[in-house]
Amino acid sequence: MIDTTGAAPPATEPALFRWRWAALAVILLGEIMDMLDSLVTTIAAPTIRADLGGSAATIQWLAAGYTLAMAIGLLTGGRLGDLYGRKRMFLIGAAGFTIGSLLCGTAVSPGMLIGARLLQGLAGAMMIPQGLGMMRRMFPPKELTKAFGAFGPVMGLSSVAGPVLAGWLIDADFFGTGWRMIFLINLPLGLGAVVLGAVFLPPGREDGHGSRLDLVGALLAALGAALIVYPLVQGRELDWPAWMFVLMAASGVVFLLFARHELRRQRRGADPLITPSVFAKRGFSGGLVVGVVFFAGMTGFALTYSLYLQLGLGFSPLKAGLSQIPWSAGTVLGFPVAMAMQKRGRMALQLGALVMASGVAGLVLTLQVAGTGVGPWQLAPSLVVVGFGMGLLMAPFFEIVLASVEPHETGSAGGTLSAVQQLGSALGAAVLGTVFFGLLGGHVATSSDQDAPALRASLAAVGVAPSGQERITAGLRACGHDRSTAKDQAKNPETCVRLESDVRAEAAAHPRSAGRIAAIVRSSALHSAKTGFGAAMKITLWIVVGLLGLTFLIAFLLPPRARPEDEAEPAEETAPATA
Repeated sequence: MIDTTGAAPPATEPALFRWRWAALAVILLGEIMDMLDSLVTTIAAPTIRADLGGSAATIQWLAAGYTLAMAIGLLTGGRLGDLYGRKRMFLIGAAGFTIGSLLCGTAVSPGMLIGARLLQGLAGAMMIPQGLGMMRRMFPPKELTKAFGAFGPVMGLSSVAGPVLAGWLIDADFFGTGWRMIFLINLPLGLGAVVLGAVFLPPGREDGHGSRLDLVGALLAALGAALIVYPLVQGRELDWPAWMFVLMAASGVVFLLFARHELRRQRRGADPLITPSVFAKRGFSGGLVVGVVFFAGMTGFALTYSLYLQLGLGFSPLKAGLSQIPWSAGTVLGFPVAMAMQKRGRMALQLGALVMASGVAGLVLTLQVAGTGVGPWQLAPSLVVVGFGMGLLMAPFFEIVLASVEPHETGSAGGTLSAVQQLGSALGAAVLGTVFFGLLGGHVATSSDQDAPALRASLAAVGVAPSGQERITAGLRACGHDRSTAKDQAKNPETCVRLESDVRAEAAAHPRSAGRIAAIVRSSALHSAKTGFGAAMKITLWIVVGLLGLTFLIAFLLPPRARPEDEAEPAEETAPATA
């Protein structure tokens, strides 16, 4: 408890402030673990599915499950710190995250891995919100800005390191662990966060937060989010049964019940999970929509682009991770430019959306011109533009959205905005992942049709009869379609088994050309797959461009800039904590 009466502070206060920079390092360590684990599966997902099996939905759940659990947990994570102490909840969250990482690293099935990812997300949501409250207690006003300034470089470097680290660890295959090391590396980090946090983080609870936790509200919010994300991920795999659409409709009903419950709770004088009055402010409500649309597009792009690099172009995990460095580098460059444009407020955010959209459109043009031979260096310029625009947009986003919120609503509004950011990410992985995989089978088949004349000519040149040409051509089309849409990648589709049999039969009939026949079929199959992946990726990228354009338009609901008086608020809030 902080003494504001003018009396001498408790004996623990000097030690608390003396270790504030060490405590900040612990808080940043927690942020690093969260940032890394939100990014690594976009690189590792194809390797994980190849090892454990599972469908395209497995890949989507690895990303969407973590962010969905984080979104649900963030609504209560900050309040738990108010009730039971921020240090205690940080340590519990860090320990839970470490246990979740161990379970991920030792998973023996897709279901176990997805469940462990959910645990990671919930634990991270318990750990991350505690940092802000502790920092406001630990740092005097003149140092608080410097402390917050450490987050930008750390998060920027983590965004660069995440994909590269994942690719390197998978390719290095330390001790035969393969992809598992991307999770097991969290064990020393998590244990360090727990031990160092126990030593350096400030103890105690905030005053004035003795209210009970709104468990009913938390359960309704979690149910509403799950009812919309689950059908979006699983619907394509289950051929969109009618009950999937019933679940999505039920999600809206549950969120209406949640809103009604929160209003009733506030009228009774109890603290709601989310302060209802924040939704009456156009800037904040518009900001939530902007957050959902933008983060859905950004996360969906990150997931599908990584899948395209590995499954479509055949990049190794390390090469795919290194190929995304220009995107992260552009983001790091965009942040300081956005800070220099701070007075522009909303204009900087909207400019970022347009710049990012132009970069994504540039990727479409690059894929169109370079075709199946596209390489990392050809993709790099557009990726830098994408990252630069993202930096311009993200730097002022939270400040502008929270500008219209009253000081007493800031805690609830900030937690809600962070939760909506994670929900948008979960929706992006679900929706764009479903679109991408839904397009894939048809485009691979279309590409096979386009390649069929060249395939027949090549087979004829090595002596394959017309009947054999037709069997192989039709078989290659069916196999490509079925393999790209297979629900279980560990099982070879029946059409592919028949194709392999037909190729062996022709090879036996033409022993001198056996090797060439097999090579011709492999080359045609590879070209059709790459072309099909490229076509699906281009359509997905155009959807991302559309989402960014929508972000630009919805941003007009935001206030032009943050309130000037907001700059003084941190000093007022932390004044009692000055040593």
